[in-house]
Amino acid sequence: MPDTRDRETRPRRDYRRRPKRKVCSFCAEKATYIDYKEINRLRRFVTERGKILPRRVSGNCARHQRALAVAIKRARELALLPYTGE
Repeated sequence: MPDTRDRETRPRRDYRRRPKRKVCSFCAEKATYIDYKEINRLRRFVTERGKILPRRVSGNCARHQRALAVAIKRARELALLPYTGE
């Protein structure tokens, strides 16, 4: 008869599946420059409150995430994008 104490003290293993890694949309289309004038594209990476989405949510690579942040900040400066949500 198996001992129930062993089952309680043994550490449990977590076999949850990791979510599939998102592919950078800019790498997928081989973009060389992220244009600050493309408002519709930049809006996908900004929340409704006006915050820039982090890499782990947007799925961008580090290089394109930095360029995206610069493009969003330029668009904000020229009043193409809001600093805060409406």
